[in-house]
Amino acid sequence: MAPLTGRKVLAIFVAAFSVIIGVNLLLAYQAVHSFPGLEVENGYVASQSFNRDMKAQKALGWTVQLGYESGVLTVDVDRAPGSPADVASLGVLVGRPTEAKEDKRPSFTRRGDRFSAPVELRRGKWMVVISAQATNGTHFKQRLSLVVPG
Repeated sequence: MAPLTGRKVLAIFVAAFSVIIGVNLLLAYQAVHSFPGLEVENGYVASQSFNRDMKAQKALGWTVQLGYESGVLTVDVDRAPGSPADVASLGVLVGRPTEAKEDKRPSFTRRGDRFSAPVELRRGKWMVVISAQATNGTHFKQRLSLVVPG
């Protein structure tokens, strides 16, 4: 076995720190390039009406249930158990929680109390952002998680 010299120790340190720095750079790159963006343009402006908007949304008494089966995403918006909500418009964003490249905005059709849209989702965790408006003009927004088994 060869003796441990100063050059070998230096090579070990350089190799070890090269791996550490390389992994850190890779993780930083992935974090920056997969970040989907801002939630709001100006947090201060959004905060000015947050409490008022939250009270109005809670006063609607809406609950949202998601379903996904055979390539069809369903959204049920109810006011009380079994009582449909008075939804004037519905917009839905479906995407991964950590990146925006798979974001989809499916077009929903209403059949009775249920909104449904064909959308192909691969297995894994999905973020579903519901944006709706009641017939009285109150805005409703909720973010839900959906796990597609596979």
